[in-house]
Amino acid sequence: MRCNQPLGRDQASEALEKLRQEATEDFHKGASITNHVGNLRHATVGLLYRKRVLWLVLLVFGNLFSGAGIAAFEETIAAHIVLVFFLPLLVDSGGNAGAQSATLMVRALATGEVVMRDWMRMLGRECAVALALGGTMALAVASLGALRGGADVALIVASSMLVIVLIGSLIGMSLPFLFTRLKLDPATASGPLVTSVADAAGVLVYFGIASQVLEI
Repeated sequence: MRCNQPLGRDQASEALEKLRQEATEDFHKGASITNHVGNLRHATVGLLYRKRVLWLVLLVFGNLFSGAGIAAFEETIAAHIVLVFFLPLLVDSGGNAGAQSATLMVRALATGEVVMRDWMRMLGRECAVALALGGTMALAVASLGALRGGADVALIVASSMLVIVLIGSLIGMSLPFLFTRLKLDPATASGPLVTSVADAAGVLVYFGIASQVLEI
């Protein structure tokens, strides 16, 4: 009967170093840094620039959708300037919820806890979790909305928070599956990319609800 031979010291060190490098690469990809930069202490300015510039430039153009959304609702904003006060709070909440979902899903896909055929199951569960989270956060901001702008603003802020957190969470959960289907690294879907997509969606949802409630 054969026995597994224990790893020697050199083999164990190599295995640990490989795991460390893979974990570092995943962290970098989660921040939209292309490839591995090596030892950060010795990295040159040019190397760090090349590794970071691509996604940042792409996300700049992606963020134009947020600006276009704001411009499309110029009349709503002009008539109720108090709405601007809640904009960063709402879109950041959607981005944060999406980043959480993406991080959990990227790790689950990487470890094999979740596979592609689990998408529908994960989608249903994420809807339930996101609605619970969004409802809690909506209650938290409703009183602030009432204080700043009255009942109408409270309704707008609370309902927007619920929908934005739901959308952000579903985007964050789904993008890693999409990237895996396209044979791309799902770690790229977390962090800035999810936040940018969720921000643009949040702007449209918020001012769309505001326009309907205020009948503008």
